[in-house]
Amino acid sequence: MSSKKGKFSSQDKQFMNLAINLARSRNGLTGNNPSVGCVIVKNNNIISIGQTGYNGRPHAEYNAIKNSIEKVNGSKMYITLEPCNHYGQTPPCTNNIIKNGIKEVYYSIDDIDKKVKGKSFNILEKKKIKVQKGLLKEKAKDLYESYICNRLYKLPYVTGKIAITKNKLIYSYGNKRITDTFSDKLTHFLRYKNDAILISHQTLLKDNPKLNCRLKGYEKFSPKRIILDKNLEIKQSSYIFKSSKKENTFIFHNSLNFDKIRILKKRGIRLIKLKTNQDNLFNLNKILKIVFKNGIRNLLVEGGDKLTKAFLFNRLFDKFYLFKSPKKLSKYNEHVNFTSLNILDKKYSKKTKIISKVANDKIIIYKR
Repeated sequence: MSSKKGKFSSQDKQFMNLAINLARSRNGLTGNNPSVGCVIVKNNNIISIGQTGYNGRPHAEYNAIKNSIEKVNGSKMYITLEPCNHYGQTPPCTNNIIKNGIKEVYYSIDDIDKKVKGKSFNILEKKKIKVQKGLLKEKAKDLYESYICNRLYKLPYVTGKIAITKNKLIYSYGNKRITDTFSDKLTHFLRYKNDAILISHQTLLKDNPKLNCRLKGYEKFSPKRIILDKNLEIKQSSYIFKSSKKENTFIFHNSLNFDKIRILKKRGIRLIKLKTNQDNLFNLNKILKIVFKNGIRNLLVEGGDKLTKAFLFNRLFDKFYLFKSPKKLSKYNEHVNFTSLNILDKKYSKKTKIISKVANDKIIIYKR
């Protein structure tokens, strides 16, 4: 009845491609659980689709079965990831598939979770359900990069971004905007897709940033804010301080300024005291481990030159967006050069570089 890998028709690929697009649209918004897409087909017609719910539940298979326009018995199910087969906060999806009489199941890749990995195939096969896996597996592997990173290394998937001018400046006094509006929208899309955004106190003091998502209709998906501020230099007049509420702002520090600590805690800011090294810098690996333990699965770093350089040098970015503007800014007395292009090219293989053009800016995406 079953085969681990079979020949897939163009129609099979079409249905799975839809499932992958469903999963991708919710990627980064499903908490600890992976974002899964599901398509149910009967008599070669799509009768239902499903996605993992926000924050991870309900699962995509459950949603697809529940929302079907007709009975799903005798149908085919296309799933981006191996369906779960164990009891957690919800019953196993394999039980739901069996109970509802699904006759064929196609999924792209095995789940990396040890509780699930490879077991669903045999469970479904024993119930005389035809099972095939490996359909569009390369696309699925790309989709689940962050999930695989989380499960294997217990670390957040780290995305970096920085915008530079033609003369390699990232800041010049009196010039707030470097990139065009299309690139700005991509920046806000990245914020929408990440659980938290990390900056240094230098960026906080220099730019007084909002660090929120300003795409219309997606404001509620603004990321949590993480600030590296060893001496607690944050100003009470800053937007971050004024907009802080319980658990939406974290500050890593190494300060004994108890008055400032009291003020920040009263505001609802989560303070995490961490010792600095001999160079008076935080250990970035420790910070990543701590933020992961605090539920951050996808982290966006919008640092200046120093912070970006440290992440690049230690190869801590999983993905990096370099926005290259055609603008050439004047070098005022107060300006900042981007000094890490050579590190970026050296530490991140050019073979994985993807170049795209958005309006006037050139966007280069590097992967580790």
